[in-house]
Amino acid sequence: MRVLVTGGGGFLGGAIVRQLVAAGHGVRTVARGDYPALAALGVEHQRGDLSEAGVASRAVEGVDVVVHVAAKTGVWGKRADFVAANVDATRRLLDAVAAAGVDRLVYTSSPSVIFDGHDHLDADGSLPYPQRYLAHYPETKALAEREVLGANSATLATVALRPHLIWGPGDPWLLPRVIARHRAGRLRIVGDGTNRVSLTFVENAAAAHLQALHALAPGVEWAGRPYFVNDPDPVVLWEWLNALFRRLGLPPCERRVSHGFAHAAGTVAEVVWTLLGLVDDPPMTRFVAAQLATSHTYTLAPARAAFGYTPVVDAAEGFERTVRAFGGDPGGAPA
Repeated sequence: MRVLVTGGGGFLGGAIVRQLVAAGHGVRTVARGDYPALAALGVEHQRGDLSEAGVASRAVEGVDVVVHVAAKTGVWGKRADFVAANVDATRRLLDAVAAAGVDRLVYTSSPSVIFDGHDHLDADGSLPYPQRYLAHYPETKALAEREVLGANSATLATVALRPHLIWGPGDPWLLPRVIARHRAGRLRIVGDGTNRVSLTFVENAAAAHLQALHALAPGVEWAGRPYFVNDPDPVVLWEWLNALFRRLGLPPCERRVSHGFAHAAGTVAEVVWTLLGLVDDPPMTRFVAAQLATSHTYTLAPARAAFGYTPVVDAAEGFERTVRAFGGDPGGAPA
């Protein structure tokens, strides 16, 4: 099988590419940058921005299926940039897929597309999109997800996967930022510290994409829908982070602020950053405050029933791999 992976040079995209290559599939990637690691795998790489004309058409030429991972992530930035990378690029890719006769597309979405600022416990795909979003990223990912699911037809099978808080060795963004903020003494527990969240080890997120891809076909009953894919057991977020800090030789995070205070601070920061035209991330935003303070856990039952989603790495092993990757104590007590 010949597979196009958009964003194959990224954290999740790279894991998907490695698993596809290991399974014997031919892989092509497309991304804005160059990635020596992809060349080392023998992957065909095309450089380009999918939001630009012609890039998507060249990328899908001669492939059988598409895994669309590429996206602009983050909690701050110009809305137009998020629209171009997440919505426009997806529309161009869908047009190119239809023109080329590709019959399967797996889209990497996010649970943030249904996040309304409140607790979600054992949520499934029936949760509606909220009326308002707290950041451009979830808004534009939701717009793109709707485009993908709406494109499902008798000739093109599409599905959206929603991995939550992807973590593991090689994480370039989530854990490094949290750890750096804690080292600098700027991390605070938001809320009462008891909120539970679902995490997704990167290899499990990648395996979900391959499992969905292999089971997907035009006309299958479960196509055209979103599915949460994460590790089976939720964690108490701040207990999990403190267990990681301990293994990295860091003190626990104990200082707290209320959700209301963090929300207010985020509101002020967003106003100031907007007025001054600042492009770096504010120290707090309303979206980050809500994410850190609330519980968000997701049931795997729909994904298991649809395409047999099965995690390939258990949480304890993933934690140990991550500790070693971040230079922590390999002999410490597990989380």
